[in-house]
Order: sequence, then structure tokens, then C-alpha cells
Amino acid sequence: MARMKFLCDAERCIECNACVTACKNENEVPWGVNRRRVVTLKDGEPGEKSISVACMHCTDAPCAAVCPVDCFYTTDDGIVLHDKDLCIGCGYCFYACPFGAPQFPEEKAFGMRGKMDKCTFCAGGPDPDNSEAEFKKYGANRIAEGKLPACAEMCATKALLAGDGDMIADIYRQRVIRRSGRPQTWGWQKAYGESI
Repeated sequence: MARMKFLCDAERCIECNACVTACKNENEVPWGVNRRRVVTLKDGEPGEKSISVACMHCTDAPCAAVCPVDCFYTTDDGIVLHDKDLCIGCGYCFYACPFGAPQFPEEKAFGMRGKMDKCTFCAGGPDPDNSEAEFKKYGANRIAEGKLPACAEMCATKALLAGDGDMIADIYRQRVIRRSGRPQTWGWQKAYGESI
């Protein structure tokens, strides 16, 4: 069985935020919640890198481990989802997640912030596939339609990859091999030819 994963290639990400916009549009994510965000390291300095971050659908999800009502569950293909009907909005998952994926939908007093919201890998939730109730609570269920998550599909540079973890690892491995096969210094090909 496939294990669905995300991978962001920092060498290709150009911080265009198309993934963020695609997620918000496809899932009608409430204002103030970003299921996906782009983080830039060393902003404006040499070596600047950007990476698109969301729920990484961990194999042993810390959000699920701390949830007192067991509202988190993992699908057969490794997607970590949560049941908003069970969620009590305690925020334990928010503090346990190293990626900051679970978020409160509202900025109010602590007990009034509502049920947690997080990336669903565009796989909906526990309600019937592609039902109105599922879309209202969780957004689009593109996985049931045989599509990729909207964020990965929209990425113009293909920095954000989504799908079967083994296939994504192979794609990334090939990229790394092509990128670092030999130094790309000035004059290398003139001095040593194409055969090296």
C-alpha cells in the first residue's frame, strides 16, 4: 500500500506562494488559517532557501499521540486526518506538532477558538467522499477523485512533490544525483571535456 507524503525541494522553491493560494482556493480555508505556508531561511542573505511547509502526515504522528479524545486517525495510505466532530479544541496537537500544522480557526479567548484545522492532503475527512458535509468541514477530496493535492499540482517549479513516498524519494534522489554529479564551476567543461 502506498504511503502518501509531501517533499519540498528547497533548491527549486522560489517562494511564489502558489501552493498556499491553491490550498486556500481549493479548500475554502477560513481567513486566518494557513494549512500550508512558505518559510524562508536566511532571508535576503547569501544561501537563502525557501520551503513549503504543511502537515507532513507523519508515520508516528505526535498530534495523534497527545490528543485526549483520539480524533486523529491515519488512513490506509498514510494520510493523517482528524475528525472535527470529536475534536474539543484543546490545542494539545498544536503544541505537539513540530510543523505547526494544526491551527485554531479563530483568534478568541482560549476556550472559544473552535475545532482545530489542518492540512488534509486534499483527502477530505471521515464524512462520505465528496459530500457537501465533507467539503464544508474539511475541503476538497481530490484523492478520492484520483488527483494530487492542489498545492503540489499548482507548484510551477515542481519543488513541492506529493504522492507515494517511495516514488517521491526516487524523484528527489534523481534530482540530487543530476545536481551534484560534478562541480559546476566556471571552465570545468572546457578544461576537462564532457566525458568526465
